[in-house]
Amino acid sequence: MLSLLLYEDLYGYELIKIISETFPVSEGTIYPILRRLTKNNYLKTYTAASDQGPSRKYYKVTEEGAFYHHTLKSEWLDLSEKVNSIIKEGK
Repeated sequence: MLSLLLYEDLYGYELIKIISETFPVSEGTIYPILRRLTKNNYLKTYTAASDQGPSRKYYKVTEEGAFYHHTLKSEWLDLSEKVNSIIKEGK
């Protein structure tokens, strides 16, 4: 989610739609994660009017969230490289 929000502020349902294009996900999964990321100051929220109904709550990555994203991404890339090496080489 941080990867998506790093480049564009999105509202919850929009995130669900984007992620669902890759794999199935439910509101019951996404919203608790958004709350936790907000509580930990990795995201901040703001409300904006919508032409299609009530105002929407948008999520935006904070500076702390961008640093956290960078850390997680580095750890993930390192881990996936090691796993891929094991799979390819059988070691």
